[in-house]
Amino acid sequence: MKHHIKPLLEERYGFLFEDELIDEMSEVAILKEVREGEIIIDYGQNIKGMPLMLDGAIKIMRQDPDGDELVLYYLESGDVCTMTMTCCLGQKQSEIKAVAERDTMFLFVPTDRMKVWTKKYDSWMAFVFESYNNRFNELLESIDNLAFNDLNERLYKYLKDKVMITKSTKLELSHQEIAYEMNTSRVVISRLLKKLEKEGRVQLGRNKIDLLDF
Repeated sequence: MKHHIKPLLEERYGFLFEDELIDEMSEVAILKEVREGEIIIDYGQNIKGMPLMLDGAIKIMRQDPDGDELVLYYLESGDVCTMTMTCCLGQKQSEIKAVAERDTMFLFVPTDRMKVWTKKYDSWMAFVFESYNNRFNELLESIDNLAFNDLNERLYKYLKDKVMITKSTKLELSHQEIAYEMNTSRVVISRLLKKLEKEGRVQLGRNKIDLLDF
């Protein structure tokens, strides 16, 4: 299996990492393939490594004290989960849930190697800091959306993000699914989708939403 991992690493990360780091990764990383909807990491789970994305998409979610969940961000090819990385380095239990948004392939990198690579390879340290920076910018954007944008625009941005992840303007989503991920009610989502349809921005079907002006 290990001889299959190195070409995948070279294809996705060869332009970022030294040959020596690619070699080390190919020796210790474990190739994982999961189906859409499968839980990869759950709340309270002991973290022994982190996913390094090769293909597909993973949805990262956070739970509030009342048990409600909110989508924090998505991971795609070339990404790494900074929340998982933080739990790894701090040897804490998982504070997030990671769910496959579509069929996904990733490399599972052991925790102990991450610490070694941070000291040993400048490229890995740069990659880690860049990942933190990207997630921080996404967090600021989320805060701006919550503070300055109404729910109607937040919903439309949510739909556009889904299009980017699924690579299709035709989304198979129920109103309840959207309400769950945006931490609001189905009634509110249905009303807002009808408004977007009247504005000519979406076309609605049974558990289907087609973005018209993406």
